[in-house]
Amino acid sequence: MRNYGLIGYPLAHSFSKKYFAEKFRALRRTDCAYNNYELSSISGLPEIIRKDPCLLGLNVTRPYKESVFNLLNGTDPVAAATRAVNTIRITRSENQIRLLGYNTDAYGFETSLAPFLDSRHKKALVLGTGATSRTVAYVLGKTGIECGFVSRTGTSGMTYTQLDERILSEFSVIVNTTPVGTWPDVQQSPDIPYQHLTAKHLLFDMVYNPEESLFLQKGKAQGSVTLNGYQMLTSQADKAWEIWNEDTL
Repeated sequence: MRNYGLIGYPLAHSFSKKYFAEKFRALRRTDCAYNNYELSSISGLPEIIRKDPCLLGLNVTRPYKESVFNLLNGTDPVAAATRAVNTIRITRSENQIRLLGYNTDAYGFETSLAPFLDSRHKKALVLGTGATSRTVAYVLGKTGIECGFVSRTGTSGMTYTQLDERILSEFSVIVNTTPVGTWPDVQQSPDIPYQHLTAKHLLFDMVYNPEESLFLQKGKAQGSVTLNGYQMLTSQADKAWEIWNEDTL
């Protein structure tokens, strides 16, 4: 067997297991399986890898995209630049297990967002300051878009209470990298002044469950273009599959 999986906590909301099960069926890969590993601490990862000699790859989600670095033998350049890993390739020899970390979130975000960017989009507000926000800033920086960060404390930029009509008129892209609005808390949304959004704004929500978060609903009501994180997730998952199987595809 060729086993793969997802580490994170909690994992009840995750789409990965179902997505890869459907992918394996479509590819007629009866030799592949995908499991969720809900870890209360990243320190439990080595034991999972040790117990399953058929485990060849992992996806990584909250809250371990950064803390997993300490357990890796190396990373790709994007993961190194963003300090965020969401994919691990596991290689095994007789006496050694090597863990190589990759950031496929950047690929997924870039491919899903790029078709909707135009010359109006020069500045972006990134809601949240965690590992995913660094990936977003990395991708937007490649396209020449300047980023401003927003958090509750404002330690890395602005606070939500500082956002006003002037700022929102200046920043036409808004990316929510926080879990606010994720099922089952679907009645929550980032605390921004939605009344100042317009048709020139582009809102991207990393949340994909529900399909249309309250953040996106409020943006759409103002005429803004809205995108959820589902295509990003499928793109990054397909890129992870390539990485895990680059010697066999």
